[in-house]
Amino acid sequence: MNLKEEIIRLKEELDVTLVAHFYQRDEVFELADITGDSLELAKRAKATDSEFIVFCGVGFMGESVKVLSPQKRVLMPKIACCAMARMIDEGYYEENLKLINDAGIANEDILPITYINSSARVKARVGEMGGMVCTSSNAYKIIEKGLKSGKKIFFVPDRCLGQNFAKSLNLKSAIVGDGSDLNEADIICYNGFCSVHQLFTVEDIEFYREKYEDILIAVHPECDPAICDKADFVGSTSQLIEFIKELPEDQKVAVGTEFNMVNRLRTKNTYILSSTKPECPTMNETTLEDVYNTLKSIKDDKIIKETEIFIDEDTAKYAKLALERMFEV
Repeated sequence: MNLKEEIIRLKEELDVTLVAHFYQRDEVFELADITGDSLELAKRAKATDSEFIVFCGVGFMGESVKVLSPQKRVLMPKIACCAMARMIDEGYYEENLKLINDAGIANEDILPITYINSSARVKARVGEMGGMVCTSSNAYKIIEKGLKSGKKIFFVPDRCLGQNFAKSLNLKSAIVGDGSDLNEADIICYNGFCSVHQLFTVEDIEFYREKYEDILIAVHPECDPAICDKADFVGSTSQLIEFIKELPEDQKVAVGTEFNMVNRLRTKNTYILSSTKPECPTMNETTLEDVYNTLKSIKDDKIIKETEIFIDEDTAKYAKLALERMFEV
């Protein structure tokens, strides 16, 4: 059986839209009806008429689709969990909040903002406290809007993103639990990170600068601030794609983000900013066989419960509130 042909046949036969994140492996990515970054996928999936969304990505992304489109049935061939999103849950959120309170900062003086790389339950807790969701492409606007409240921003879960945006806005940041003075900070960061973007080092940048005199360095803001400080361009996944797409063909560029995406960008003069292959293990869990089995389960009306995304009413209500506040900005 040719899995690729079977998947195409089933897609044509079923009331389904196949969605894949930029970081998915090539054979899955190329069969998708919709591709993009996490928020773009949630918005475009919502706009489809399909009853079923088969989402190839990581768990929090499927949850975002379900929150925004509760009437749709959202299936994930593999409910892989983003390592960063796993670093925070409601318990860790509350523990960090208590540490901030212990430093003399009351909840009414805190505005939480969560990066979209977080569970629906964390988004819901942020929503309950009047906070918002952000992405790496709109975080500037969201943080600027949040600061107008006169409150300190509690930014979860990616410390690097929080630190990088604080720096770019000439604000002070601090990390909960590392001995920083939280009272001095405008943005208080939860101590989470992306394991893939932590692979890039200043030495990697120096290596390419020495090897190619005119090379450009383009990185994602989930990289450590020391990396972003030395880069020529810092941008979200979609911003990196646009930046590199506009470069002259002979312009060399070294890119600091996930391997699968970089590998598809340009055939010439594009390099991975690491001696180690920066491949997201959870994004690469979904296989063609997983996609086929999920589509087949729809056809046979034997959907495996573990592949479907369910969110309780209360969580969905407050998570949607946090997402809608972002859309308003």
